[in-house]
Amino acid sequence: MNALRTTALMAAMLVLFALIGQALGGTGGMMLAFLIAVGMNVVSYWYSSSIVLRMYGAEEVSRAEAPELHDMVNRLRQRADLPMPTVCIVPQDQPNAFATGRNPDNAVVAVTRGIMDVLDRQELEGVIAHELAHIKNRDMLTSTVASTLAAAITLLARFGIFFDRGENGFVSSLLMMFLAPLAAMLIQMAISRSREYAADRDGAEIAGSPMGLASALRRMEQVAQQRPMRNANQATSHMFIVNPFSGALSGMRKLFSTHPPTEERIAELEKLSGRA
Repeated sequence: MNALRTTALMAAMLVLFALIGQALGGTGGMMLAFLIAVGMNVVSYWYSSSIVLRMYGAEEVSRAEAPELHDMVNRLRQRADLPMPTVCIVPQDQPNAFATGRNPDNAVVAVTRGIMDVLDRQELEGVIAHELAHIKNRDMLTSTVASTLAAAITLLARFGIFFDRGENGFVSSLLMMFLAPLAAMLIQMAISRSREYAADRDGAEIAGSPMGLASALRRMEQVAQQRPMRNANQATSHMFIVNPFSGALSGMRKLFSTHPPTEERIAELEKLSGRA
């Protein structure tokens, strides 16, 4: 269902892009905006891994430096049939983790220093398995494609005011300038939430049980609400397993969040275990 939902959302964004492109800039304007967005996101796709690791001061650790963590990642990546990723530790007290890299052969699994102190072994296994699921599902590529389309839609909307100089055209272009990027962002956020659900489910399968991850999410969410991550960047918050600026999500906030509400993620994992 998550795969179908992601496909449907991507298709919706493509349709939105095509409609806006034709309405505002014609085929030429649409292609220009798309090419600019592709260029920006190709750079992001190739270099985002090194950028985000540098941003958070993540340091690669060898097996000699972190034997238990390395052995855990190695055991779980074998279950997932993945190459061994680079393992990094982020010097942050908030328990959290993320995966990055343009493909499974260039993947990185990064965990914060705090996660090593807060979670027990089963919980940490659930978190690592979730991040490996992101790598296996190539969610970095999905995120890049969604970002490319969202950026192209935003560019079209920003440029649209110059395409039509009639009075009615000016008003409609002005409305489109605000509404189109909003629609694109909502779809992009929905895609991100869908991939989180999929990584939870697939991660539970890799770990062999959903309850370690469910317990980890509950504990990490509690800490995140009390202790927001220092020097975190809103633009990269979608990468973390729990939003580093986390707070209770309800109403409209759900639509603008890159993560599903943690209690809903836990409920889905409990269903997998048969405890619900």
